[in-house]
Amino acid sequence: MQRTGQLLQQCGIVGEENNSLIAYLVYTVRKQPVPLHVMFLGSSGSGKTYLQERISELIPEEDKLEITQITENALYYFKQHELQNKLILIEDLDGAMTVFYPLRELQTKRRISKTVTLKDSKGNLKTITLTVEGPVCVSGCTTKEKIYKNNANRCILLYTDQGRDQDKRINEYQAKLSGGEINKERENQYKELFKNMQRVLQPINVINPFAKYIELPSLVFKPRRTMTLLLGFIEAVTFYHQYQREVKASPVGGGLVGAAGQLYIETNIEDIEAAFSLLKDVLFSKSDELTKSAREFFEQLKVHAKQHQLVSFKTHEIRKTFRMEPRTIQRYMRELSQYSYIKRINGQKGRIGFEYSVTDAEEYDRLKTAIDVHAEEVLKNIRAFIQSGK
Repeated sequence: MQRTGQLLQQCGIVGEENNSLIAYLVYTVRKQPVPLHVMFLGSSGSGKTYLQERISELIPEEDKLEITQITENALYYFKQHELQNKLILIEDLDGAMTVFYPLRELQTKRRISKTVTLKDSKGNLKTITLTVEGPVCVSGCTTKEKIYKNNANRCILLYTDQGRDQDKRINEYQAKLSGGEINKERENQYKELFKNMQRVLQPINVINPFAKYIELPSLVFKPRRTMTLLLGFIEAVTFYHQYQREVKASPVGGGLVGAAGQLYIETNIEDIEAAFSLLKDVLFSKSDELTKSAREFFEQLKVHAKQHQLVSFKTHEIRKTFRMEPRTIQRYMRELSQYSYIKRINGQKGRIGFEYSVTDAEEYDRLKTAIDVHAEEVLKNIRAFIQSGK
């Protein structure tokens, strides 16, 4: 995993270490019977489309389908097995809203069908059913998380890094690229290496003998789907290490994976540790009432208030300090007020503006601590199970 993460940085991907590795593993598991899906989120110009493009360049051309725009019924007219185990890349989900229903069906049921009426060569009407088989791995980009809530629930959500340090890293890379200091030929060699790595990975059954010890924190919203994503990602890590795992055969008389003699590999504790480490921010997001962008703004606001010893603040003052657009800060303030993270303590609309205060400055630290403690407790129980030799 460490070596893969280092190689990813040699392919023109600047920063975004966790996001790039998570997305790469999600794309890898497209070959399995139950793939995962990913959605990149961030404001306009935050690099979400760029990140998706760079990572998808590591997947062989024969295994992916890139879509800029798609009509409502287009998915039904592919050949029956044309999309099977393919990576479907949607550049902008805003332009694919009409296709969301069949896309969700492909994600969940792994097949779609549509009955249509056609005329035969004699002009007679007849009914036929168009069927397209999955499974598929879906990846898309959007700025509007809440609009695509039903689709987002089926995906691992990756929020692009919009911090100033990331801006600096990107600017430095662009300056080096413009100055001829980046070896593009070497980058392309690494990309070909990744494609060939993908080509040698083969579908294989994965068994997680520790699955019964893995539990989600009680703080996580929609725990059923989140649990499915977590277990699926652990399987993705194991699948990626298939050449570092002993291949076993299901025993005669009732095997773990079906018929006797079927081959499988087993998850080990290192796979689970890697999955928990990589998905830490994802679990935070799944446990947080706020959207990621509102959370980042709120944490910046709390730091600013602490540094300047502010008991209260006004919206127009914060907007000028953070250099934000009025609509953006109004959206954040509305969301924070709705969930009672801030409260109005003074002011009158239309004059000097409302004055607000933070209701609980420590709530996010408690949330992160609770999730860290829970993850460590899960790993502790698994280690105890291993040591017991049972």
